[in-house]
Amino acid sequence: MAKIVECIPNISEGRNMEVVEAVLNEVRSTPNVTLLDHSSDPNHNRTVITFLGSPEGVAEAAVKLAKKAVELIDLTKHVGEHPRMGAVDVCPFVPVKEITTEECVALSKEVAKRIWEEAGMPVFLYEDSASAPHRVNLAAIRKGQFEGMAQKVLEPEWEPDFGGRIIHPTAGTVAVGCRMPLVAFNINLNTPDIKIASAIAKIIRQSSGGLACVKALGVMLEDRNIAQVSINMTNLNKTPLYRVVELVKAEAKRWGVTVIGTEIVGLTPMNALIDSAEYYLQIEAFDRDKQVLENYLL
Repeated sequence: MAKIVECIPNISEGRNMEVVEAVLNEVRSTPNVTLLDHSSDPNHNRTVITFLGSPEGVAEAAVKLAKKAVELIDLTKHVGEHPRMGAVDVCPFVPVKEITTEECVALSKEVAKRIWEEAGMPVFLYEDSASAPHRVNLAAIRKGQFEGMAQKVLEPEWEPDFGGRIIHPTAGTVAVGCRMPLVAFNINLNTPDIKIASAIAKIIRQSSGGLACVKALGVMLEDRNIAQVSINMTNLNKTPLYRVVELVKAEAKRWGVTVIGTEIVGLTPMNALIDSAEYYLQIEAFDRDKQVLENYLL
């Protein structure tokens, strides 16, 4: 059986579609790789790209994408709601089929080395690829963002894994690593008060004592004049989507605010949606393997 790896790089551009297309074309032109999805958000000023293929093809596409992003994206001029430290901000690899986590970690390290050597952007290894416990969490690595990274890499514990202690002057640094599937999930509120979204984010995220495997922050959607709770769900087996939605609804009521919609950025595992359907429909004795047509056929 063929080995299949998924890669989900996030680039720090969500407004200039010519730049986004130029980066996407690097993936499209790579043999043995399929571009699955791309989602650009002008408020976050960020694009999430999803592609998969053979380990060799995915590695090549990731390096080509990084080189083009470094060429076209200047973070000294970048403004957006989402935290960022690099032109390619993060580049995760997910084992999909016939490939082990250990093999995917090795692949991520190979790509990280090439990004430094060929694109000139220093690299931190994170998640399963992390070189130290304090580097596992992306938020810890990214803290300080692009503007503070030149000073951060001078600290003894924050030298990048590849590239030394000088960041790229316009492209910054990037985090590369192997991780399990993640769902980028946003909840929109009927208020322009970002303080409310930030307070709710603090309540639900694991680092503040909230739900397991949930990362969250409050952001402002300027074009819609509403606040958003922007969430990364890192393990749906421990915290499903519906639990986050219900907790956000409950906390929003404290400020007289309601949820007006949610967003899924990029691709998501089918079971994440089935979990929520089963919960909200209150289906009794539900068997997802036999009663979901696609599961049954597969």
